[in-house]
Amino acid sequence: MLKPNMPFIDDQEDSGVPADLPPVIDAHVHIFPRNIFSAIQKWFDKNAWCIRYRMTSSEVFEFLLSHGIKHIIALQYAHKPGIAGQLNKYMSEKCREYGHRITGMATVFPGEENAETILQEAFDSGLGGLKLHAHVQCFDMNCEHMNRLYECCRSNRKPIVMHIGREPKSAAYNCDPYQLCSAEKLERVLKCFPDLKICVPHLGFSETSAYRRLIEKYDNLWLDTTMVITDYFPIEEKINLGLYRPDRIMYGSDFPNIPYAWDRELKELNTTDVSSDSLEKICYKNAVDFFSLQL
Repeated sequence: MLKPNMPFIDDQEDSGVPADLPPVIDAHVHIFPRNIFSAIQKWFDKNAWCIRYRMTSSEVFEFLLSHGIKHIIALQYAHKPGIAGQLNKYMSEKCREYGHRITGMATVFPGEENAETILQEAFDSGLGGLKLHAHVQCFDMNCEHMNRLYECCRSNRKPIVMHIGREPKSAAYNCDPYQLCSAEKLERVLKCFPDLKICVPHLGFSETSAYRRLIEKYDNLWLDTTMVITDYFPIEEKINLGLYRPDRIMYGSDFPNIPYAWDRELKELNTTDVSSDSLEKICYKNAVDFFSLQL
């Protein structure tokens, strides 16, 4: 659970991706307009940790690309109704500046008026999928209005990155993720939309075992590693990537909203006891497949 004054880790950062790793796609990077980034940083200062990298969107891209990241999946989320269209326009413009090196994801506020139209316009502008965050947006993934968003993604062959793991939760959110989120609820979506690709970040924390079983069962589900293999959060079950289906796990960093070195998770991956083939899938190939990247 997120709580005020969580540790800031002053660990060493290196100037590039560890030499022994295959090419790396970061499948979980955040960008926002300057005013929203500033508000997010203040929220984390008050309710979680001090963000180590306080950057603009362009600085985020320049930093990661100059440090050896081959491709970036840029994420955003609308925290209230009425701003998704503006955010999607911003994302499209930033991605055009960097061409093939960035894939930007759209956002909508679930339940807002014309959400499907907003999403379709974002897809028509070139955005590569949909990002949702149940903790911030307080939606129930099994509500009827969510089905219309799923169908829009399915019909456009666009994936969803959907933060619906119960953790990390915070008392500062306007809803309880433990009431809204569960692997059981997601399974209903996976069954109803078998050709819709869904990624659950943070390995589905705190239901990591349940999500590990789900990726064995459903070919339309992926997970990303973001923040849960860095030994930052107290996790009862030690994460062993060797036990996971290797073609359904993607590397993601949560950059820049992290309290430790940008490459902390990459260094952990570099020492993980998985095969070289599995590591290449986690670092690169699975993201290419999930986001249908043309690199």
